[in-house]
Amino acid sequence: MTSGLRRRLLVLLLVPLLLLALINAWFDYRSASNVAGQQDQRLAALLPLLADSIIAEGQKPGDPPVLLLAPAVDEFLSSPASAYSLCDPDGKALRGEAWMCDLAPTSREAEFHSEEYEGTTWRIVRQRQQSVLGEVVVVLADGSDPRQQWARAILFKVLLPNLVLLTLAAFAVRWAVARALKPLLDLRVAVESRSPRDLSSLDESASPEEVRPLVHSLNRLFELVNAQAESQRRFIADAAHQLRTPLAGLQAQVEAWAHATPAADAMVRLPAHEVAKLRDATRRTSQLASQLLALSRADARTMHAQPMQRVDLKALCEDILQHHLDDATAKHIDLGLDAQPASAHAHEWLLREALENLVDNAVKYTPPGGTVTIHCGLRGGVPFLSVEDDGPGIAPAERSRVLERFYRVKGTPGEGNGLGLAIADEIARVHHGHLTLESGNGGRGLKATLALPG
Repeated sequence: MTSGLRRRLLVLLLVPLLLLALINAWFDYRSASNVAGQQDQRLAALLPLLADSIIAEGQKPGDPPVLLLAPAVDEFLSSPASAYSLCDPDGKALRGEAWMCDLAPTSREAEFHSEEYEGTTWRIVRQRQQSVLGEVVVVLADGSDPRQQWARAILFKVLLPNLVLLTLAAFAVRWAVARALKPLLDLRVAVESRSPRDLSSLDESASPEEVRPLVHSLNRLFELVNAQAESQRRFIADAAHQLRTPLAGLQAQVEAWAHATPAADAMVRLPAHEVAKLRDATRRTSQLASQLLALSRADARTMHAQPMQRVDLKALCEDILQHHLDDATAKHIDLGLDAQPASAHAHEWLLREALENLVDNAVKYTPPGGTVTIHCGLRGGVPFLSVEDDGPGIAPAERSRVLERFYRVKGTPGEGNGLGLAIADEIARVHHGHLTLESGNGGRGLKATLALPG
């Protein structure tokens, strides 16, 4: 849009200048033509005077006739850019320039034409006139005809200055247009550089007056979209919160039922595998509700107003290790810790949620007898949390997609909701960090690293 505006402004400003230059050249040509017309009239008026200037024949046969030039004719011929000739009707030169006697007039009217001779373009007028010698052809030539000088004058006095003016004007107009459109370009950059989750209002006072209605409309749209998104977040949070209590109660009852001593009446008891399926379903449903609640609370649009604090990453990793140690031991997984002292300015409960999901995924998908290691420390001065396993890993082509909500790689064993990595990625964005997925040590398994600002 801006480049189109720039082109249109340049065209609208430069085309009138070009038209003015052409109009100026046309007026110059008209002026030269008027002057040339007046010069033709002057030459035509001098022809009878030149004929009357012949006062006698030459003293001897073949001698030129005797002239007594009229003052007007004498004044005209005093210029080096003028010439005359007296010719007989057959084209023989009687006096003056012989080269001007080549063409004889076909009538008694004055005949004008232009002719080039010895590098000069002459304006020549010829006419038959009566004199003391009888009928003669009187010829006058003017080498300073404005029409002949017009081409050079139009080049050096009109076209060349206007071309220089247009070139300078093009640069000046381009600079002025760029300066004038800079606020609009800044507005475009401000909108393009925004995160899709940033729906805060634009500063209307920083926008040009002509663009403020557009900025106002954008802000209004941002408010409507933000209100709709906020309503959806509240719904998810409220629904997940309301589901947690009955699901927790149901899970507790199923767990108690599964571990209860078999009742005497075997007819009312469910088979053991059915009880296990019911227990797994309640666990997954309860985990889904917890993850939905965590995802809603971790939304970047709702966390900017909440204060951060200094979080001890090593202590956090040790706590998470203790929390998942029993699950890892049950699968004969070696759950270890490689922690260096480090801290980050963050929301402690969000980092806990992210690390919980990364460790839970690693323990869940690593086969029995595998290894899961929790890392933390500084890398290039940047604090990080990392979980590495030697499980099946994730193909490079799928690593960007597994960060999407509810996406699971086809053929992934076990049950899951596809939210663990999405929650960790959302939490990374809340802290202006990033989550990277890569192969583990030796190219095996998966290593998920959460880089955080110091």
